[in-house]
Amino acid sequence: MDQMMLKNSFYEKTARARIQAVVDTQSFNEILKPTEVEVSPHLSALDIPGSFDDGVIIGTARLNGTPVHIMAQEGQFMGGAVGEIHGAKIVGLLHKAIQDQAQAVLFFVDSGGVRLHEANAGLIAISEIMRAMLQVRNAGIPIITVIGGTCGAFGGMGISACLSSTIIMTEEGRLALSGPEVIETVKGVEEFDSKDRALVWRVTGGKHRYLLNHVQALVEDDIADIRDAILTHLDAKVASLDLEQLLQQQQQLEQQYQNWFGKNDGLQIWHEMGISQPEKIPMLSAHEVVLLKQG
Repeated sequence: MDQMMLKNSFYEKTARARIQAVVDTQSFNEILKPTEVEVSPHLSALDIPGSFDDGVIIGTARLNGTPVHIMAQEGQFMGGAVGEIHGAKIVGLLHKAIQDQAQAVLFFVDSGGVRLHEANAGLIAISEIMRAMLQVRNAGIPIITVIGGTCGAFGGMGISACLSSTIIMTEEGRLALSGPEVIETVKGVEEFDSKDRALVWRVTGGKHRYLLNHVQALVEDDIADIRDAILTHLDAKVASLDLEQLLQQQQQLEQQYQNWFGKNDGLQIWHEMGISQPEKIPMLSAHEVVLLKQG
């Protein structure tokens, strides 16, 4: 990766750097700065070093002049895992978005899921995040989630991401319920080899999720591309949360399950979808995959 690509990479940046790079210059106002929030008591009880922001940054900003509420998880701290304080900050931001009648909420998800060190507190935090996200959606406020960090979106945050009105992924992003390591631990390496990085991305990566219509946009790992995609969906009409729409989505997922049950590699599914030379997809750029899907 050359210096210019490194400078423009979303994947390589910290949570704060991602926010600063995407939003309008000097528009970000952090809520609950590191000096204003307690370090997780659960971690200190276990003699585990904490973080003053507990691995998540929240605040308000502007994007092309539009006011937004924004959250970014720090994947470099405990894999972006959600604990009590981490979750409370996200829930508080969502409640504030409703109170402020925000134009949109931006989520930069980078998390392996629940922080197991905090057990039930982490699980409760995830459930509170989900409820608050649905309340925001019900208030007519779009939630635009970007998945392009080092940890992806797994476990409870994988589910939460799917409650967004829009999901934008890069090729480097990953989205799933159970992570590869979890599957391998529970079912064995024969079921899923978590060390086979190419397989992991063919099953959980941005290209695969986009081709299956599980996410709305696939972009390059480039700050400008991500910003443009957010702006495009910021102006789009937000689909309402009605039962008919949810049932239709459920039927589509059930049909995919029936069609591809037993397939354990994205290559097999791409072949079943009628894609010519599916083995070449991993080498295509995000833009080329978008054109391929458009036909």
